[in-house]
Amino acid sequence: MDKIVKKTVPIEYQEVVSAYQKVRRGGKATGIDQESWQEFEANLEDNLYVIWNRMASGSYFPQAVREVEIPKKDGRFRKLGIPTLRDRIAQQVVKEYMEQRIDKMFHENSYGYRPLKNAHQALNQVKQNCYKQDWVIDLDISNFFDEIDHELMLKAVMHVMTEKWVWMYVKRWLEMPIQTKDGQQTAKDGKGTPQGGVISPLLANLYLHYALDKWLSLHYPSINFVRYADDIIIHCDSKTEAEEVLQAVKERLTEVNLRINEKKTRIVYCKDYARKASYAEVQFEFLGFSYQPRARKSKRDGKTFMAFAAEISQSNQSRIRELIRGYKYWYYPGIAPEDIAKALNPTLRGWINYYGIYSKRSLRRSLLMVDRKLISRFKKLHKIGTRKAVKHLQMLKQSSPNLFYHWSAGY
Repeated sequence: MDKIVKKTVPIEYQEVVSAYQKVRRGGKATGIDQESWQEFEANLEDNLYVIWNRMASGSYFPQAVREVEIPKKDGRFRKLGIPTLRDRIAQQVVKEYMEQRIDKMFHENSYGYRPLKNAHQALNQVKQNCYKQDWVIDLDISNFFDEIDHELMLKAVMHVMTEKWVWMYVKRWLEMPIQTKDGQQTAKDGKGTPQGGVISPLLANLYLHYALDKWLSLHYPSINFVRYADDIIIHCDSKTEAEEVLQAVKERLTEVNLRINEKKTRIVYCKDYARKASYAEVQFEFLGFSYQPRARKSKRDGKTFMAFAAEISQSNQSRIRELIRGYKYWYYPGIAPEDIAKALNPTLRGWINYYGIYSKRSLRRSLLMVDRKLISRFKKLHKIGTRKAVKHLQMLKQSSPNLFYHWSAGY
């Protein structure tokens, strides 16, 4: 066990314990040392003490982050950087210390990765803004996490945190090299913070607070915007204003060493029954939902009208159906429906809790894939036709209406 020579950083042992407890509830992916939670916890108290000892003495140095590739919807890959478990705990300690002191200064319409803020609040704010303002800038920053400028990032940290040890540890984490799949380590070259790092979302919020949020509020106080990490929607009163703001934002991002993704950034018209101008772009996506003109029935008289409304995007509907269709237990003949439901229900609950906020009907259509797979399974197992398999499913629903989560939730 390490011995403390001199405590130069005001970090308490209990803060490390608390950070471990929070990080432990997250992912199981290991860093470059391949240390698992089971291995770490085999000597838990001593391992936590070592982390605290080194952090408190200023002698904690992180290891390189392990690079992994996650497939994106467009067929490309998003690169994540996975720190070691020990680095995650250490980052959580500093993240909490910083967050308690600076979160209150962030803009009220910044929703991503903040205490008491969530994606549903951001989605609802976009919905409300679309009622009030006719035009939207759907802004996409190109490779944001990979392009964060270290010098500007550290300048922002020094501006909001007077403690030099905070700046010191943030600098060390920013400069951690990346280890690729073939074992090669590459330097950061003065930019980027890994998606996958515990402290990265807080640093991203701080960077964009000065790079965009505060700048927009100062130069364009009449517009509204909603930001969830680097997903940004800007609301304007006219097409002319939207074009002007977009050009100004491009120039501003250049000043802070960022750039927009020209292919994904667009100006959108919030067309509905009252807004009838002709414009090609009338749809945008935000946090898995598609905002666009949709037919709705009036609660007052039952008549159909056109509203600019949100529901789960087509791409996410397809993704849900594909995930259900590819679920491995459909093809195991010895597994009972109860076992399938037990394994699938946490995922179904997550989809319903998130996407059900606006799009129950669309989500229901996607979740019908569960019933279709059950029918197909009954046909194969019992060697019966479709009609009998459907009847078998109906009997199962009658006898066990809460077996699958979406059945009990009215889907």
